[in-house]
Amino acid sequence: MSDLESSKLPTHVAIIMDGNGRWARKRNLPRVEGHSKGIERAKEIVSTTLELKIPYLTLYAFSRENWQRPKEEIQALLGLLEGYLDREVEEMKERGIRLKVIGRISDFPDRIRRKLRKAMLYTSTNRDLLLSLALSYSGREEILTAVRRIIRKKSRGISIRVNEESFRDFLYTGGIPDPDLLIRTSGEMRISNFLLWQIAYTELYITETLWPDFGREEYLEALAEYRRRERRFGMICE
Repeated sequence: MSDLESSKLPTHVAIIMDGNGRWARKRNLPRVEGHSKGIERAKEIVSTTLELKIPYLTLYAFSRENWQRPKEEIQALLGLLEGYLDREVEEMKERGIRLKVIGRISDFPDRIRRKLRKAMLYTSTNRDLLLSLALSYSGREEILTAVRRIIRKKSRGISIRVNEESFRDFLYTGGIPDPDLLIRTSGEMRISNFLLWQIAYTELYITETLWPDFGREEYLEALAEYRRRERRFGMICE
């Protein structure tokens, strides 16, 4: 830990939390048990991120494609999300964590939408860690939504010079720096429609570890691996 604290850490870590279902299946448990264990791991990673004073953490919690899962699993996931909000928001407030949701909040039931918006408002003045939860999220939809926002403004006669810097302000992540490090658990070698615009130059860390087994020590190893790399921007051939 001391070595990490004295070294250059990423400003923004993004994580694709994959493998909850496989973790449960390997143990002959219902899939919801994997998701429940995954929430425990998320809390551990959030705490470690806060401890290391990394200011931005984005967790891919629920994709738009997840709505296609069996109804029983979706209801279980929604129940876990609601329980997480009920239990953790007060602690977020006390620990200086600001909650932000990126994705289509409108896809969720009214009760959960209200709780998400209340949690974001309640923690909005916190500054120690911005925790972004990607919920009902699609990277392609995010880009299309940004384009639609620009078109609407132009249709109202608002002059906008569209370039990379101005475009990023229309994304769900407007005002947030791009991730320096993207971690994906479970060994899958794909991005899964996550932060497609933002990760153009992000360092990738892929691990075979399933998300419910991805604890503090492996997170620290991922950060140490990031520290050992020489970041390069653009195409460099040697």
